[in-house]
Amino acid sequence: MISNHEIDYKLYGEEMQYVEIELDNGETVLAEAGSFMMMHEGIKMSTIFGDGSTQGGGFMGKIFTAGKRLLTGESLFMTAFTNENSYKSKVSFAAPYPGKIIPLDLSMLGGKIICQKDSFLCSAKGVQIGIEFQRKLGTGLFGGEGFIMQKLEGDGMAFMHAGGHVMERELEVGEKLLIDTGCIVAFTSRVQYDIEFVKGIRNVLFGGEGLFYATLRGPGKVWLQTLPISRLASRVISYGGSTGRKEEGSILGSLGNLLDGD
Repeated sequence: MISNHEIDYKLYGEEMQYVEIELDNGETVLAEAGSFMMMHEGIKMSTIFGDGSTQGGGFMGKIFTAGKRLLTGESLFMTAFTNENSYKSKVSFAAPYPGKIIPLDLSMLGGKIICQKDSFLCSAKGVQIGIEFQRKLGTGLFGGEGFIMQKLEGDGMAFMHAGGHVMERELEVGEKLLIDTGCIVAFTSRVQYDIEFVKGIRNVLFGGEGLFYATLRGPGKVWLQTLPISRLASRVISYGGSTGRKEEGSILGSLGNLLDGD
């Protein structure tokens, strides 16, 4: 494994953020395809297999690393940005939808973070981006978005993106949170992840929140989001099938459309 490159950064914006990363000569940052925003002249952009952390493994080693990314729904390739100038230069990456960019210093977080498969934005070269299978059968069958997750390992900087507002919380030993599976962004390696059935037949039939909770039990740190991209996408799709006003789907809204001639 190559050593992690040390990078400096600055966050800009509120709801639609971007991160500006400052690179010394020879330093490299890796990013998901499509997250690039702008860069200084003299920074070289190149496409690589996997996360670039595999060395000496030959072609098959690179194929294996890239193949793991396919299981999390990501591309086989990542983009590397290397500063070839003799002076410091900057490259910036933008958030894909409204929310917050979360900087993670892996050296301060036990060297490993487990995160949702679509949350990774970019990282210093040397950070390994792999997959994390949830071990329990119930979690695998009913965990939805949480069955196959990404893991970030190393001692460098990594950046995640989450939708809406982000809550960061430290769980004490044995402390437990019940959460919608899509609202989990990430957690440290000591946090236990599981699935629980929603109790009460009325809650199951009429609650509108699904049949299962995700549970996180401490100790460790967790990050939660208020607007999962799956929830945002479903709302957009539900309003995309008609050219008329939806008015939140209410009866009064439909009457208003009739009175307006819509």
